Amino acid sequence: MTILALEFSSEQRSVAILRGKTVAEAVETGGRHTAAFGLIEKVLADAQVEREQIDVLGIGLGPGSYTGIRSAIALAQGWQLARPVKLAGVSSVEAIAAQAQAEKMFGPVDVVVDAQRGEIYHARYEITEKTVSETGPLRIVRAGELKADAVVVGPEATRWFPAAKLIFPRASVIARLVADRGAEVVEASLEPIYLRETSFVKAPPPRVIV
Repeated sequence: MTILALEFSSEQRSVAILRGKTVAEAVETGGRHTAAFGLIEKVLADAQVEREQIDVLGIGLGPGSYTGIRSAIALAQGWQLARPVKLAGVSSVEAIAAQAQAEKMFGPVDVVVDAQRGEIYHARYEITEKTVSETGPLRIVRAGELKADAVVVGPEATRWFPAAKLIFPRASVIARLVADRGAEVVEASLEPIYLRETSFVKAPPPRVIV
């Protein structure tokens, strides 16, 4: 199974290809973003994989940058219209926890992501050398209400917790999580992970100047 993964939920965007045990990844952080297809073409070339060989697209669903997540989903859905591929969505918070495990952060680990409005997304995991278990489900809390009584990680974690470890969700981790599902990869609708209701403010009618 050849997997192309897209992770655009944070300021560090990444694209990766996983084929067997071989991984190719392109990462960029901050600044002016390269067009998504530029990152894709780079990893295709590095992995020596043709577009026709992609079996599954793995997408980081956030939470995080709503615009970034939506653009990754749109790209995946457009790809699927052109070629017979499966789509697999993965929580970006789960990917951060898996990366924490890879960096040998064992025990209770709090994953935090900026939720704007002075709030953060928070989930707690119990991490061992062999397992990553969610012990506290994803929720939104006020930034000042979370007690840092565990290792804290996340893409902006040091903003609220100076001793925290900055860990960004990575496309290479998304790809490995999809690969772990193996035959259980099920094509499904992709929706951003966004715990609060989306609200829109209706613009007032234009003023008529007589």
